[in-house]
Amino acid sequence: MGRVMIMSMDLADKLRILGGAARYDSACTSSGSQRGGVKGMTGNAVSCGICHSFSADGRCVSLLKVLLTNHCINDCKYCYNRSSNDIERTAFTPEELADLTMSFYKRNYIEGLFLSSGIVRDPDYTMELMCRVLALLRGQYGFNGYIHAKAIPGGSAGMISRLGRLTDRLSVNIELPSERSLVLLAPQKDKEKILNPMGLIQRGIRDRDQRGFAPAGQSTQMIIGATPDTDYQILRLSESLYRKFELRRVFYSAYVPVGDHPALPVAGKPPLLREHRLYQADWLLRFYGFSADELLDQRRPALDPVLDPKCQWALRHLETFPVEVNRADYSVLLRVPGIGVRSAKRICVARRTASLDFEHLRKLGVVLKRAVYFITCKGRYQTDLKINEGFIYRNLAADVGSRRQIAAPAEQLSFFSEPDREDAIQCVTGEL
Repeated sequence: MGRVMIMSMDLADKLRILGGAARYDSACTSSGSQRGGVKGMTGNAVSCGICHSFSADGRCVSLLKVLLTNHCINDCKYCYNRSSNDIERTAFTPEELADLTMSFYKRNYIEGLFLSSGIVRDPDYTMELMCRVLALLRGQYGFNGYIHAKAIPGGSAGMISRLGRLTDRLSVNIELPSERSLVLLAPQKDKEKILNPMGLIQRGIRDRDQRGFAPAGQSTQMIIGATPDTDYQILRLSESLYRKFELRRVFYSAYVPVGDHPALPVAGKPPLLREHRLYQADWLLRFYGFSADELLDQRRPALDPVLDPKCQWALRHLETFPVEVNRADYSVLLRVPGIGVRSAKRICVARRTASLDFEHLRKLGVVLKRAVYFITCKGRYQTDLKINEGFIYRNLAADVGSRRQIAAPAEQLSFFSEPDREDAIQCVTGEL
């Protein structure tokens, strides 16, 4: 029988405890690295995906997602592993975790490793232990597969450099969206301890002398719903992080109640819908040319729970529609509900050789049940019914919830003087 299959209860218990303790970290993406197989080494990091999800080439892949230890000197009130929480504590030795990773890899349980840790003694000592694990994997075991590691806030430049040369991706979790929230709930952390490592990682990635340093870039995570920070504040912070540190991803994690600090929300369901809307808005920031200030502002700081962010924007800017699909620029097409990145590119290619109509758009992947109120083909709408804004909004809201239309009277009038709220459902069920 294999080594892992007969592992001692002590090691099995460590895996149970430290694997479970890592479940609150959602920033475990493993895409972006293109390191192929190397003779004499084991594995590769080409087209990896996300834990228990799908990679770009359609494969379902998995990572061993685990903490080196759940001992921690910090007492962050939102964290399950905080020092004041009365939980079972344990730690892997670097040798144990490296051996366990390779045993799981050889049995085809996993394709890579996501390694994080509580803070023992100080940030540099913790990262030294993490580096020992990864050095064993890369050196002694010749492991060439995907590794994502969490850099520890407050870590030194030297330790960040060592960790980056052993990993494919690094992340530093910002956790809370404002310095005020950090002071309240994570007093041992501050903005500089988090942002400084991000800057060091960015410089390491850019430095040509450090070729191979975290080739898949860096990411971070924010906890959503543990503090009063608004969606507007969160999106502005994400936008700033993308711009200043060239992050690959910001992950949003709905707060799961794990403490009873008076500043934390009372126990309840995690705000999963809010998390979903933030991911949709983040997609618009990264791929659709939107800014945080376009999507929300001080007067409207929250994303709508019913309508997706792109629909919200379109409904506030009806004066920009309709869009003529045979002439509109690519950037303009991206702002039409029901038209996504792929369908916008297809439109731009197809209209070079033919004048497009609504049936063409359907074949190109446009979600017409949303787009039809915001576009014309050859100067004409698809229908001559003027449907009032309330009617469209109700139909979109109903489609989000039950996928069925609400019967309501429509006005037999001239073509719309303004586009309608048909946009609302598009981000949820189809292309943005």
